[in-house]
Amino acid sequence: MNAQEMTSPGRPRGRRPGTESTRKSVLDAARKRFATEGFTATTIRAIASDANVDASQVMQFFRSKDELFASVMSIPPSVLELFDTAFDGPDAGLGERVVHAYLQAWEGVPEDSEPLMAMLRGAVVNESASTQLADFIQSRLLAGTKGRAGDEAETALRAGLASSMLVGIVTSRRIIGVPLLTTADTAAIVRIVAPAIQEILAPHAR
Repeated sequence: MNAQEMTSPGRPRGRRPGTESTRKSVLDAARKRFATEGFTATTIRAIASDANVDASQVMQFFRSKDELFASVMSIPPSVLELFDTAFDGPDAGLGERVVHAYLQAWEGVPEDSEPLMAMLRGAVVNESASTQLADFIQSRLLAGTKGRAGDEAETALRAGLASSMLVGIVTSRRIIGVPLLTTADTAAIVRIVAPAIQEILAPHAR
């Protein structure tokens, strides 16, 4: 977030009385913004304005929009870290790391996977929830692959294609229950899907 967004003109600086009540106000405002505008279009400054606090106060509770979204959707911090670390390291092997991380997030230990599964189930029946989930996943891929696959427009398209593939695999395995996919070994899925994700996200690295 830039300096301009950190400052909300006309709002008092400093923490409002009642830390918990202020945090709750921020979460309530963020929940409404994410639901109506989606992850990408929502800004910290807009959330701060809705919550009647300064933008810097939002950042005192949540270090980034990603963390704020994760708190609203009850996504464990460990899952955010898992997504982020998938993009650490060289371009070679990126596809394998990304597929493994996303499957681990949705199919790993219950404390990590259950909140994500709740989001996914909600997305199946609710258009707003679907938009939020797709927007968030795509933004993670887009941030991680920036500069790796052509110009900005093409990178965005590639991130969108990769996110649709990954969500589709998890949905087929965990929601729809496609027999051949539900019984497939995770390692086998990673081995088969990773080259396709590699070609999409980092086409110049083999």
